Amino acid sequence: MALMSAFFGPENGEILALQGLAWLAGDSQGLQAFLNHSGLEPADLRQAAGSPEMAVAVLDFLLGHEELLRGFCQSADIAPKYLHLARASLGGAI
Repeated sequence: MALMSAFFGPENGEILALQGLAWLAGDSQGLQAFLNHSGLEPADLRQAAGSPEMAVAVLDFLLGHEELLRGFCQSADIAPKYLHLARASLGGAI
């Protein structure tokens, strides 16, 4: 896993988080749940969308909500382990 983590760098983590955010934006219930969880307003979300902090928040949210995690992974055709790797690549508390 160390080799895979090294290959899966912060840029890849941020890209996957942006894809997750775009997916959430297409799911009104998922987006509302994220907004409620984060305390953000839609305008704040648009402004912070590309930040590393937002990437961490999106990945943490998806990883903490099994149904949304499975939905995103299915739509992106990826295994959930890649979200775990993406989150690890961004550092900080997991």
